[in-house]
Amino acid sequence: MAADLTSVLDAVGPRLRALRTERSLTLGEVSEASGVSVSTLSRLESGQRRPNLELLLPIAQLYGVPLDDLVGAPPTGDPRIHLRPIEHHGITAIPLTKRPGGVQAYKMVLAGNARGTEPDLQVHEGYEWLYILNGSLRLVLGSNDFVLGPGEAAEFDTHTPHWFASADGESVEFISLFGQQGERMHVRARPKRS
Repeated sequence: MAADLTSVLDAVGPRLRALRTERSLTLGEVSEASGVSVSTLSRLESGQRRPNLELLLPIAQLYGVPLDDLVGAPPTGDPRIHLRPIEHHGITAIPLTKRPGGVQAYKMVLAGNARGTEPDLQVHEGYEWLYILNGSLRLVLGSNDFVLGPGEAAEFDTHTPHWFASADGESVEFISLFGQQGERMHVRARPKRS
């Protein structure tokens, strides 16, 4: 049992570093937002300091992750998936991946009027892949304007000015795979047999 506890605690530091790196934050920024000193954060990430609740609770709150995710709590045996939707201006994003870093998957639901009709093009780090489940999505990429329906997919570098919303005022559901560091999707298909 003691060996199990040691391995769980040893894994906390790399998780903390991965979460901070994924969010492009410095130790100073995390310190300022969480109230945990820079030296303590550094020692936690390097494994030189054992984590405790007093340190982990403000960090988990800052990163918006459950404490269980920070410590790698063992599964409870409950096979149900407990998704925690994130809602912002009529858009609901349901995270489908739980690991920090790398490509992240979301089920997105846009209310029909969530983003209006006038494109407000944005750019940011990353690469995005979209697959439409239901409804019609209007996607503006630079000077191109597309309407995607169920079963259609699009992928693009998010350095390209882009914007998306419902194409017809009805709700839209789609899967979004997003790599903040520009990771691209790799789709493999079996060759067609004669």
